[in-house]
Amino acid sequence: MNPAPTTTLTAALTTHGLVVAIGGRTIVSGLDMTLAPGERLTILGRNGAGKTTLLHTLAGLRAPVAGNIALCGVSLAHTSARDVARRRGILLQQQMDAFPATVLETALVGRHPWLDRWAWESHADAALARTALAAVGLTGLEPRDVQTLSGGERQRLAIATLLTQAPPVALLDEPLSHLDLNHQMAVLDLFAARAREESTAVVMVLHDINLACRHADRALLLFDDGSHQLGSVAETFNAATLSRLYGHPLRCVVVDGQHYFIPE
Repeated sequence: MNPAPTTTLTAALTTHGLVVAIGGRTIVSGLDMTLAPGERLTILGRNGAGKTTLLHTLAGLRAPVAGNIALCGVSLAHTSARDVARRRGILLQQQMDAFPATVLETALVGRHPWLDRWAWESHADAALARTALAAVGLTGLEPRDVQTLSGGERQRLAIATLLTQAPPVALLDEPLSHLDLNHQMAVLDLFAARAREESTAVVMVLHDINLACRHADRALLLFDDGSHQLGSVAETFNAATLSRLYGHPLRCVVVDGQHYFIPE
């Protein structure tokens, strides 16, 4: 596995004075954030709040209105596309498969940032891809045409491709889409292990409040008026704040020391 890019700074992802807007509407303004290696951040907000737009901006797929974003201590504005791809991986909401490819070939796309211009994937790259496929329960499907997969299988393949890429920062846009409960928990546990064992910083757009509460260290809440709140899960997850965020009254219930939020 390729090592993460070396840096004299410890931050995996930082933003300073970040302003993000789309269609004339400001999504977030003046966002100052530092995400350490191994931290897990969840982004929450109502539909249309701009979660995906913000995630794409953090990934360098679109430019911010103002401010700076740095990955592993290097500003996105001064980083080549290849180096950005070595520092961060992004899981998009929808997977596009315009051409036929096998499951293994698709997972191996994650190694492209690490290859020289005309190089082919090595046996070591294939081993990494097979390990990633096994981690998401797709062992044995390597020769399958990707276009024959179910929605849940295709989502797990996208996750395996990101794992094969092995970036120090993982940006996940609704990683639980199309997954049943068993696979939802497995994916969250998988990224928790990556954060704990490999110091991967994880940013997740999630819709399930209770899963976010259990599987994140910090939260970034995006409100409809363009304001935001950033803090630990303990600081941000309370009935009053989440009721304001979603525009619906919520109640906090504590079971065996674990907080759960249910609609009233």
